[in-house]
Order: sequence, then structure tokens, then C-alpha cells
Amino acid sequence: MKERIILHMDMDAFFVSVERRDNPFLQGKPCAVCGSLSRSVITSASYEARTYGIRAGMSIKEAKRKCPQLILVKGNHKKYESTASRIFSILKDYTPLVEVASIDEAYLDITDSLILFGSPANIANSIKEIIKNKEKLTCSIGIGPNKLIAKLGSRLGKPDGLLIIDKENLKSFLEDLPVSKMIGIGPKLTASLNAMGVFTCGQLAKIDPLVLNKRFGAIGQRLYEIASGLDEEPIIPFDVEEPQKSISNYVTLKKDSSNFNFLRKVLLQLSEKVAQRMRNEGLFGKRVTLSVRYSNFYTLTKQKTLSRWTSSGNEIFKEVEEIFYSISHPKPIRLLGVKVSFLRKEGYQLELFEDLDKKERLLKALDDVNKRYGNWTLTWGGLY
Repeated sequence: MKERIILHMDMDAFFVSVERRDNPFLQGKPCAVCGSLSRSVITSASYEARTYGIRAGMSIKEAKRKCPQLILVKGNHKKYESTASRIFSILKDYTPLVEVASIDEAYLDITDSLILFGSPANIANSIKEIIKNKEKLTCSIGIGPNKLIAKLGSRLGKPDGLLIIDKENLKSFLEDLPVSKMIGIGPKLTASLNAMGVFTCGQLAKIDPLVLNKRFGAIGQRLYEIASGLDEEPIIPFDVEEPQKSISNYVTLKKDSSNFNFLRKVLLQLSEKVAQRMRNEGLFGKRVTLSVRYSNFYTLTKQKTLSRWTSSGNEIFKEVEEIFYSISHPKPIRLLGVKVSFLRKEGYQLELFEDLDKKERLLKALDDVNKRYGNWTLTWGGLY
């Protein structure tokens, strides 16, 4: 099987950069984009503002305290979306395998593009130059053997950089990389790992996954994979979805909460509700998205592409749970949401896994019992 070459493109301070492009007065000054100019939070901060400690999700009051001369600009999402659309069109000139990860970042599988466009570095530099010439914006690009490493490269290359981490130098590159800099390892996990005497990815990769599972639960195996630079997530082009793009369920909590046991149960219920709707409509999904809104109204969204299609609430919940625990939650939580996208009808040829028919019959039986006797009469064991 041909080894993949994945490129991750991430726009630099996207919202702020678009505003600066259209208003040169903002160039070189600490500025930030926000939802409103009074009661809101920062959604994007310039690199000058970041030197004062200003970050996305920070309240305007705190941002102004840290940097009194901070210039605030009310966001214009229609402008950002139209700009992003043009940028993604540029990317599709290099490969049809473009996965839009968010409004300002995308993954490209350029494995089969080399014969037309030259080396990975040539492709990356060409993309950067065209975006700069056409949109007057800069981006950072990472290239690696998978999505995880490509995203790591773009993060470490910011701003306006290019970092290639190929398979040959991957192990040596990760050996001394602090775990705090690795994708998927937030401040809380970093603190826990540091308390164990683990400070680098090289050290983490030497720990038996069984030990990590015992210490960290469901995310233990994934921690080992992250530290080893392993990632099999496929690139799913943004134009392959069906007309019905997603099924989701959201809940605003009666009271803001930091009780993870309670929040975990909420996520389980949301996952089961989404899965039941999918099964009712004969749908399978391949991408899971978790949305978290905090007490300060900052909303964070993270997603994961699954290795196989599913309509199982248990499988959806496990992925959502992993995402949830990978996040450092700065405030009590006000709202939770679970979404499954990249939906397919049962008639599509789905990837096979062991006992597929048996699992589908079990899910149908679970649905039948819950329809007859009420929701939550039956659910998966071991989750509460």
C-alpha cells in the first residue's frame, strides 16, 4: 500500500487577518475580533495581542485589562465564509481529496499529486504563494505521513511557515518534543503526565499502552498512538456528503456544571438520541463532533473522523468521551452537543467489521424495547 503524504493548511489568525487586509490601519497593532463590542468574548486575536496573553475565548473585559490599547473589531462571518470558500477552491486545484476541518483549516491528501506538481515542498509553497497573491493572507502548512503529524507541523510552523515531518525523521522528531506541544494533549493531561515524570513524546511512547489505559481510561491507548505519531484517520473530501449532512442533539444544562461524572452521562444520552435517530432513518455516519459552551458563552467545537461507519450510540459516545477528556475545560459548562455527519444510507457498501449483522440486530432489539417501554429502559452496560 502506498504511503500517504498529508498536507495540513491552517490560516494565520484568520478573522483578524481578513479584517487587516480590508483595513490597513489595523496592521502591526494589537487587535482582536469579537462577537460584539460590549458583552462578548474574543474569537480571534492578532499575534501582537497574543504577546499580552490574549487568547480566543477570553472575555473582552479581561482582554482590555491585559492590553488597554487593544483594538476590537466586530466579526463579519459572511466575509470570513466567502474568503474561506475561495481558499478551499484553490486547494482543490491540487487534489480532489480536500477535507475541510474548520473555516480556516483543511487537510489535503497529496500522495498522487506529486507527479503533476512536484515535491511536497513545491506544492506547499505554491499554495502559500497563490493564497498570498489572491487573498493577501498568509497560512502555515505542515506535511506528514498522516493528519496528526501534518497538523503538528502547521502548528509548530506558525505563523506563515512550512514544516515537513516525513516518516524517516518522525521518531527522532518526536523523541524530544514536549507533550505540551503535541496535538490532542491539553494542559490537564500535560500536568498529569508531568506528575508521572513524562515530559516528552519519546518518554510517553515507551510506556506500555496497558499502563496508560489503567491510568487514563479510554484515552490511554490514544495517548500512546499520539506520542508515537500514529494516526489512520482518512481524508474525507468535503463534497461527498449526502443532502442530509448531519444529525445532532444539543442540551442547555439547567445549571452550569464542572461535574465530569454528570457531564459524561449527558453525553451518553445525547449520543444515544443521535444514534437512535440515525437508525430510524437508516443512516450511518463517519464523523463525530462535540460542542461545548462554557459559562462565559465561549463555544468550543472539536471533531473526529472515525475509522468505520457507525450508527451505534455506544461507539459514538466512546469517541465523544475521548474528545471531551482531551480538552482542558477552563470554565463550568453551560451547553453540550453531539453531532454525527458524513451520513450514508444502509444501501451503501459500508466497511465490514466482525459480527456486523449481530450488532445491527442487537441495536434494533434495543430500539424496539425502548420504543415499547420508554427511552432508557435499555442501554449499554458499563457506561454509568
